[in-house]
Amino acid sequence: MSAKDEIGQCRRHMEKAIEDLRTKLATIRTGRASISILDRVQVEYYGVPTPLNQVAQLAVPEPTQITVQPYDVSLVGPIEKAIRSSDLNLNPSNDGRIVRVPIPPLTEERRKELVKVLHKKVDDAKTAVRNIRRDVHDKLRDQEKKKEISADELKRGTDRLQKLTDKFIEDLDGVGHAKEREI
Repeated sequence: MSAKDEIGQCRRHMEKAIEDLRTKLATIRTGRASISILDRVQVEYYGVPTPLNQVAQLAVPEPTQITVQPYDVSLVGPIEKAIRSSDLNLNPSNDGRIVRVPIPPLTEERRKELVKVLHKKVDDAKTAVRNIRRDVHDKLRDQEKKKEISADELKRGTDRLQKLTDKFIEDLDGVGHAKEREI
């Protein structure tokens, strides 16, 4: 595999790291209602833990409330229980057909906690990107030792790899800052 191929593959892995971070950050609660905060909630459905969005229709009728309408009315109680027992600190209520999840405004203390969690997730993503860079750099050095690529190609590949890594680290910071402003 040439240095260009390795760097192309590296780019794809780094893009996956950014997408993974975006997915993780979507589950962090902000002051506004968003159905993505319920992505991690699992409901017991015939003895099998099932993602909430597969057993119910989720909607945001107003900025401070999420409604969960189960496809099977018998799931109203288990859905309410699953949301209540999640780590989201939400207090749902139901009317027999629909579970309503009010989204309370965040306290300053809770905002600070969420920002710490956010920074941890961004740092984990940066570490993943740096690990990808290290792995590709090791492959390039091995290819140079085996005389598959020249020392000049190694140097150019290493420079391109570093620029790519710097760009993705910057992108990760941008994603983190955007979420921090939301919180």
